[in-house]
Amino acid sequence: MSGKDPPLTVHHLNQLLLVCSVVLLVAVAAVRLSSRSGLPSLLVYLGIGVLMGQDGLGHIRFDNAASTQVMGYAALVVILAEGGLGTKWKEIRPALSPATVLATAGVAVSVGVTAAGAHYLVGLEWRQALIIGAVVSSTDAAAVFSVLRKIPLPARVTGMLEAESGFNDAPVVILVVAFSAAGPVEHWYVLLGEIVLELAIGAAMGLAVGWIGSWGLRHVALPASGLYPIAVMAIAVTAYAAGALAHGSGFLAVYLASMVLGNARLPHWPATRGFAEGLGWIAQIGMFVVLGLLVTPHELGDDVLPALVTGLVLTMVARPLSVVLSLVPFRVPWQEQVLMSWAGLRGAVPIILATIPMVNGVPGSRRIFNIVFMLVVAYTLVQGPTLPWLARTLRLGEEGEASDLGIESAPLERLRGHLLSVTIGEGSRMHGVEVGELRLPPGSAVTLVVREGKSFVPLPTTVLRRGDELLVVTTDPVRDAAERRLRAVAHGGKLADWLGTDGPESRRSR
Repeated sequence: MSGKDPPLTVHHLNQLLLVCSVVLLVAVAAVRLSSRSGLPSLLVYLGIGVLMGQDGLGHIRFDNAASTQVMGYAALVVILAEGGLGTKWKEIRPALSPATVLATAGVAVSVGVTAAGAHYLVGLEWRQALIIGAVVSSTDAAAVFSVLRKIPLPARVTGMLEAESGFNDAPVVILVVAFSAAGPVEHWYVLLGEIVLELAIGAAMGLAVGWIGSWGLRHVALPASGLYPIAVMAIAVTAYAAGALAHGSGFLAVYLASMVLGNARLPHWPATRGFAEGLGWIAQIGMFVVLGLLVTPHELGDDVLPALVTGLVLTMVARPLSVVLSLVPFRVPWQEQVLMSWAGLRGAVPIILATIPMVNGVPGSRRIFNIVFMLVVAYTLVQGPTLPWLARTLRLGEEGEASDLGIESAPLERLRGHLLSVTIGEGSRMHGVEVGELRLPPGSAVTLVVREGKSFVPLPTTVLRRGDELLVVTTDPVRDAAERRLRAVAHGGKLADWLGTDGPESRRSR
């Protein structure tokens, strides 16, 4: 804080807390509107920021691009951590190779084609065109799945879209920073070497931190369950900071570390997942509101047509071409390629990355920001509502499958055991199975069943029902085997093979 800045008093704090809480409540209520209209909630949050800005009702003047960039990076760390924690390895594993090609070679194709369109059709200088091409080449998983959440897609499509959006932030950030730096742009092979090195460092750091963190949380019993969500998020942020300080990709590091943590079956996992999801919502709301504040609506008029033209090149040429060329070796059906071409929604990342040239003082950077902002808003309005229709038209929706079994583990340190809380969902095949037919490994037992608000100690012949909650006590050596068996019965029924290693879901993932 400089000497000219007024001190923050309790009165100012009260005003700030009131404004922030009201904005959060309005944003939360707006999610209901966006879910009914099919529009990603990012547009609602951006609109709130614009209304609060200097041309809106709030008349708040905010033009600090550097602060916006810092806050945006911090929010992206939380959003990527929340996305990684929710990524299931069994879904992403078959899509890992095509998603990696999409996030690297596909990005290169998209940058080149979009930059050419911005240069020859809009008249931007090559540096400006390359910056815009790089900025808008990053897809946003949150925007995509906020629209497709009601359309069950094949696991491969979901995995590719999710992995691509988690991976492509890293190379795009490197390209935007390189194009925005003072002096001539480095040769392509130098940029390629930097990208490969930073991705390798970030991947190694993320996997290492994630594995160490998950091992520690599984073997150290914390005194309070509320400490586990805090520890998980702290580990994820550590991965980002360590990767960035090692001159690697911090964004890739935090995503991979979170994915490792999310698939490690940590204690009190449902509480951890809910905590991370809440932080993710707060980060999205705060980030988009700040980005909306940074926009000056009366300056956007001259940049509407360039944004529409650039977006048309990106959506109809660059994105489909990058998808087709990247997926040629993997023989992906044309229906899935069409959906993935149209599902390349842009969200927070491009707008945040558009602040990098502003901070670096690139000539015309304000126009770059305005074009990117208008492009994201306009094409999200077009693509968002039509994605579910396209998925149904291409017949890519699948019948709902049995949902995964919700298991929360609480460590019993002195007894060297665990207490598993199991919820039988609506689609679970555990419905109708007797307790004795669970065939839990020796050292594990169902000690209590809660049904319709009443609890009782089950017999081996007690038949389990949908909605039941089970308390399973298991010793530490067989805890993983007990979980595998419970999940196997949930997906394969009473005839699932011993310990569930060959249940229906396992066979599908092979």
